[in-house]
Amino acid sequence: MAITDWPSSERPREKLLERGAQALSDAELLAIFLRTGVKGKTAVDLARELINEYGGLRQLFSADQTRFCRSYGLGTAKYVQLQAALEMGRRHLRSQLDRKESLTDPQATYNYLGARLSHYPHEVFACLFLDNRHRIIEYEELFRGSVDGATVYPREVLKRALDFNAAAIILAHNHPSGVAEPSRADEKLTQSLKSLLAQVDIRLLDHVIIGAGEMTSLAERGLI
Repeated sequence: MAITDWPSSERPREKLLERGAQALSDAELLAIFLRTGVKGKTAVDLARELINEYGGLRQLFSADQTRFCRSYGLGTAKYVQLQAALEMGRRHLRSQLDRKESLTDPQATYNYLGARLSHYPHEVFACLFLDNRHRIIEYEELFRGSVDGATVYPREVLKRALDFNAAAIILAHNHPSGVAEPSRADEKLTQSLKSLLAQVDIRLLDHVIIGAGEMTSLAERGLI
């Protein structure tokens, strides 16, 4: 049965307009993005198959172009549309931070960092460089590694902070495993960077670990 033959309350587009995007399942949201199905399958059927194939939206969205385009019902045009949509989402979240006089909303900060880092299949270490009123100067991804970790050079972090004349820093990195629990190495690195930055009066405000749909703040844990 085609989606147009479904009751209006069950059609993804009509359901979104009536109840809001939050009322839709992952498959229904993806179906709206896909727009059409394939022979013998509605867009919702195809969306469910893709989510099962990849293991979730996060894995689908982080797939490289080659793998993405191999999937039935997808292709280069869909890949380009998806990357554009993801980047618009990141820029929207960044604009929420830019509008603020200073970073006084931790959740907005976490949302932005999550949007930037959660999709990577390898570990990425990034910094938010802030001025003395905690306004963003720059976001920069400094180190990249494997699925197991990234080598971080504290003096390079210090150098970039001085280059930006930053007064404070928020560190962030992702755990490709999806678990946002900080390791002993994460805690040790945080303390090393805090001590190094303090020597030049730069404050380390937080170190945020990004997982799959979850985040951990070392500052909230009392580890900074």
